[in-house]
Amino acid sequence: MDIEEIVKLSAKSWSIKILALMHSGVPGRQAPLLAASGAGRTAFGQSLQYLIEIGMAERNPGHGHPLRPEFRLTKKGIIAAKTAADVLNCLDENDDGFALMRKTWTLPVVALIGKPKRFSEIKSMLPSITDRALSQSLLQLEESGWLQREIVIEGRHPYPSYQASGIGIKIEQVLNQQF
Repeated sequence: MDIEEIVKLSAKSWSIKILALMHSGVPGRQAPLLAASGAGRTAFGQSLQYLIEIGMAERNPGHGHPLRPEFRLTKKGIIAAKTAADVLNCLDENDDGFALMRKTWTLPVVALIGKPKRFSEIKSMLPSITDRALSQSLLQLEESGWLQREIVIEGRHPYPSYQASGIGIKIEQVLNQQF
């Protein structure tokens, strides 16, 4: 899985949770998945449809009722589902980390900051992210303790450097072991 795959997976807020649930053995019917995820019906439906569009899940042919279809993971989806389950296992039960993880750019940014990086380096590795979205993501990750911001004063111009810390390190390792 490369950084573009991580960007695709995090584009819909419940995609990671749905993949992790399917990996853990929750039946592939919509009602059990919806109940186990805790998502709203509309957001869940959009995320599941998106997973089908990007080739991570598919309707299980010959199973389920036309009005209550059953879904299964594709070969590509099985790999992504294992990673999704591993990412969710990194989160503390008492922490509000899942809400942060559901945001679009959290996982792609965390995947890139295993080593200290400047804002411009992260931006160049995620060409579709806007400056505002990146700065907000970095701020939220710093406030949650998933990354550390350090001002580097070597050389003529000081600049901020970002590196994973705490839960961010665990998630970064999970995401990068798949590369």
